[in-house]
Amino acid sequence: MTPHAGHHLPSHYRSISPRTILAITALLGLSTAQSSKRGFAYVGNTHGPDNQLLTSDNSPIRWYYNWAPSPDPHVSSSIEFTPLIHGLDEASSEQIARQLSNLPSSSTHLLSFNEPDGSTESGGSSISPEDAARSYIDHIVPFREGDRKWKISHPSVTGSGNGLDWLRRFNESCYEIDEENGCPADFVAAHWYGAFDGLASWLGTLDEFYNKNSSRDGDDLKIWITELALPQQDVQATVEMMNSTLPYLDDLEYVERYAWFGAFRADDANEWTGDAVALFEDDGGLTELGALYLGDKFSEGQKGEGEDEDKGAAGTLLVNWQSTLMLLVTAVIFSNY
Repeated sequence: MTPHAGHHLPSHYRSISPRTILAITALLGLSTAQSSKRGFAYVGNTHGPDNQLLTSDNSPIRWYYNWAPSPDPHVSSSIEFTPLIHGLDEASSEQIARQLSNLPSSSTHLLSFNEPDGSTESGGSSISPEDAARSYIDHIVPFREGDRKWKISHPSVTGSGNGLDWLRRFNESCYEIDEENGCPADFVAAHWYGAFDGLASWLGTLDEFYNKNSSRDGDDLKIWITELALPQQDVQATVEMMNSTLPYLDDLEYVERYAWFGAFRADDANEWTGDAVALFEDDGGLTELGALYLGDKFSEGQKGEGEDEDKGAAGTLLVNWQSTLMLLVTAVIFSNY
């Protein structure tokens, strides 16, 4: 019964103070953020207000990565950073163990070998499946078994037939090296640039390969989509794609996390993706896509707080060269897929 004038609330209701109500509300918001799958791929946006908005208390964004083993100082440490070992040289480096050990305890997952089926000129790591398997067993697996016990991923290939073929050969090589264990993993990283139906098909293919048609023992492997966007389309098509994608990924049990490629301003987008993937307008206000990605508590045109470090600068974002070049080869692959 709804209380009204002349009625008194029971004593156990009257004992709840406004401070307690605020604390409960904050905890509920924290719980929502912690359960979110959403993250972003950081390509070097130094606009302070943009990064503040992405990592603000009401944001559903839970994690980010930057194609590197160390976090970027422009992104708040309030969200989880996920390191990436990009290629063979980094995997065997004497510094990598120290870099990973210096990360906060909130960093628990480790990505490996970015697009080994792509060329180094395109931002991929250009590793043969045989060499990748050897290095993975020698250098990546020990992090899973060390004192910190990182959760490790198999390499993240391009979202194409070439990528799937590379994964098949990689897994074959793993068991040729270690007949009993192969290349153990705790999750799988995936990339996708394209329409929603293609994304759903690619994820289904990976789930069949790793889970449904696998003889591997243990629980099914979860999938992280660490690069995701619809390139070279207009705003309406991109918003429609995201409208279909977000609830699908949120409801898909075997998808654990995903990251949109577009955490930058429209005038900083590269030529291949086009500016429709951007979460921010040129002036730092959220695009329609950005407001959609951040959820109901955000609105189109909303800006973050703080000083803009790029104020008065030329205004050109120094996008991470690895991700920029990677997109070029992905464009070629995607156009033939």
